[in-house]
Amino acid sequence: MTVAPDGEPPAPLTRLARHPMDYPVEQFSESEREALAPHFTNIDAPVFALVNLPETVKGALFARYSRYPGTLRRLYLEEFAGDMEGAAAAAFDGAEGERAAALYKRIFLGYGDDSVAQLGGVHIACEWVSNVLTKVLQRGRLAAYLEQSTRYIAYDGPMPGGGYRYWRDPELGPEYARTMDHLFETYSESLPLVEAWAAERFPRGDEPEAAHARSIRAKALDLLRGLLPAASLSHMGIYATGQSYEQLLLHLMGSPLPEAREFGRQILGELQKVIPSFVARVEKPDRGGEWATFLTERESAARQITRRLGLDRSRGEGTAPSVRLLSVEGSEEDLLAAMLFEASAVSEREARDAVRVLPPDERATLIGELVGDRVNRRHRPGRGFEAVRYRFEIVSDYGAFRDLQRHRMLTVQWQSLTPGLGAGVPEELEDAGVADAYRGALDRSRSEYERLVEIDRPEVAPYALCLGFRIRYVLDMNARAAMHLIELRSGREGHPAYRAVAHELHAQIAAVHPAIAAAMSFVDRDTEPRLERILSEIRTQARAGAGSR
Repeated sequence: MTVAPDGEPPAPLTRLARHPMDYPVEQFSESEREALAPHFTNIDAPVFALVNLPETVKGALFARYSRYPGTLRRLYLEEFAGDMEGAAAAAFDGAEGERAAALYKRIFLGYGDDSVAQLGGVHIACEWVSNVLTKVLQRGRLAAYLEQSTRYIAYDGPMPGGGYRYWRDPELGPEYARTMDHLFETYSESLPLVEAWAAERFPRGDEPEAAHARSIRAKALDLLRGLLPAASLSHMGIYATGQSYEQLLLHLMGSPLPEAREFGRQILGELQKVIPSFVARVEKPDRGGEWATFLTERESAARQITRRLGLDRSRGEGTAPSVRLLSVEGSEEDLLAAMLFEASAVSEREARDAVRVLPPDERATLIGELVGDRVNRRHRPGRGFEAVRYRFEIVSDYGAFRDLQRHRMLTVQWQSLTPGLGAGVPEELEDAGVADAYRGALDRSRSEYERLVEIDRPEVAPYALCLGFRIRYVLDMNARAAMHLIELRSGREGHPAYRAVAHELHAQIAAVHPAIAAAMSFVDRDTEPRLERILSEIRTQARAGAGSR
């Protein structure tokens, strides 16, 4: 998380000047604007809320969002508007009603009962946000997020109005823009070459031609996503309660990132149109102001102590990708006793005493029986599996971190993205003939990062770094969360970078708790080169075919 610089109090969101970047404005016809107006709180800005739509439609829009190359409003017009003719066509009325507003003013503001802020939720779309800001927006646990994927959508096309899709700031100088353009040009020029290599390396078998073509495209996008800078602009969907949005806004208020403060201002403005009572405290000096100051001072203290202890400088540790098990809390005995607790009539201490005398192989057998016959990875053990915890320190490329960070039921902490841990080049790019261009782009990216630091803009320097650069972070999770993460992220459809992390997480858990690792029966351990998306494409087509019959 980023915070305001030392000694600088956070500015109220309503007083923030607009950032100088001109956000793309999509053009709609008059008939399209009429169709959009009842269901979107605005038609021109990059932040807007969805209103006067059934919850199922809102969910479907966000679900489709990640694989759709355009904006949410264009998606609605192309794929959903036809089904909504005559439904919920009334113009949006943002008034909450006097009775509801008075209730929230009395309970939420007067008594400070935060729980009532959990009773209202809003879908917010944030478009043209950088990959740096997506991590800030997604930090909260109690919310649902959907982010446009670099694995399905090529980033070689222009934005509305022209230019590659990256975050801009005129104050960074022409060198920044030239570097960004170079990175995107290298990406665009390399994409057809890598696709041609992949098509030759993985010829089509019995699968449908369209499924094979999409998998070849996905393979090329996977191999080249490390070229994209953290400044690359994405689209995000958020569904959260008023309470979660309040916390998000406070973090955005205290951020040193101009982009974060600008989007905080816009998100607050849209929420005030839909659930104004839920975010009423944000602008109050004795509420939101004090909280933002507290968050800023807390982070400032952490930086000062880090400097005092000499922890702000690298001590020459290895920079290669790695997974390190830092600590373990609990044992397989503890886990077995916890799994039996709800079915028993004794204290957990008595249950532990009973299982402690069992031989290890019998304990492992009992754990297997209690986990049950899992037909698929969504069949998970009960909460007794949460009695054991693991804390891992991981070094991986920023692209893999982006995917792993999104898991909600764990503790994730990360350091700043810098070039200090280096970046790798996928081996396949050597065969595809683009490895030298890839390395040149990484060097150009590193140089621009260093230039931004030298001109005293360290807070935005990470924007210049490619997603292939590495970052250090911690994942702290219980065994149940580990099962979910490892089985999901080891799947054959997954990106090789985070699949490697999932494999190593599983191996290190197996070394200390073999019975727990054995319960993770849907871990795909295959590391042979392959088309990661081919099976999912075939299954998707099969399901579509079955649904049409």
